[in-house]
Amino acid sequence: MHRAATLVVAGAPWQGCAVEFDDELRARIKANLATHKVKEHELDGRRHAAVALVLLDSDAELHGADDAAVDRMQDLTIAPGIDPDELTGRVDGTAGGAALLLTRRGANLSAHARQWAFPGGRIDAGETPLEAALREMQEEVGLALDESHLLGRLDDYPTRSGYVMSSFVFWAGSTDEPVANPDEVASIHRIGFDELVRDDSPRFVEIPESDRPVVQVPIGGDLIHAPTGAIIYQFRAVGLEGRSIRVDELEQPVFAWK
Repeated sequence: MHRAATLVVAGAPWQGCAVEFDDELRARIKANLATHKVKEHELDGRRHAAVALVLLDSDAELHGADDAAVDRMQDLTIAPGIDPDELTGRVDGTAGGAALLLTRRGANLSAHARQWAFPGGRIDAGETPLEAALREMQEEVGLALDESHLLGRLDDYPTRSGYVMSSFVFWAGSTDEPVANPDEVASIHRIGFDELVRDDSPRFVEIPESDRPVVQVPIGGDLIHAPTGAIIYQFRAVGLEGRSIRVDELEQPVFAWK
C-alpha cells in the first residue's frame, strides 16, 4: 500500500507570483545558505559526484513551453502513490522570474534515462567537488561560470546507485544562456521559484521496499523524485525559506535504485 502525505509550509514566500531576479534576492539566498551547516558523507566505497544548482532569470513566454521530446509518462506510470491520469509528464507554464535550471536526461542514456537532473557528474581524479560541478555545468548546458558565481552548498545526498552527490548553488548572470549538450541532455527548463514553493509540495510516500519515505516534488504536471527532488526540497527550505532541514534520509523510488 502506498500512502502519500503533503507538507504545507505556512507563509511560504512568493506562492503564486513571479520572483524578481535581483541583487536583493541573491543576497538573501547567499545569507540563508551561509547559516546552514552542511552535512557531508564519507564515501565508504561509493563514488563521488557533484551537481550544480543554477539560478537564473526566466520569461514565462520565452521559457515556459515544454515540447515533451522525452516521454516521462513511462516512469510516472510506475511511480509510487500516484494516479498517472492526473499527470502529464510536462512542465509547461512553470517559468517566469527567478528560476532554477533543470535538465531532462536523454532517453538514450544507459543510466537514469528520461529522469530530471541538475548538471553534474562524477568527480575526476585531482578535481575538487566544486571544480567538477563547474566543469559538468559547462559540458552539459554550456554555462562557463566560475567560483565568483557560487552562493553556497547544500548537504551531500547518498544515492541508491552508489554515489555521494555534493550540491553547489550558483547565480548565473542575466545574459548567460544555457545550451543543451544533445549527447546527455534532452531539454533544459527554467522552473520559477513560485513553482518550487507550491503548497502541495513536497509529497511523502510510503513504500514496502523501504522504511524511509519517498519524496516527490510536484513541478507542472510531473513529479520529481530523489535525488533531484530531495535537493530541490532542501534548496527551497534552506535557500528560499531560511529553514535548515536534512534530506539524506529521504528515499528514492525503486525504479531509480539502479
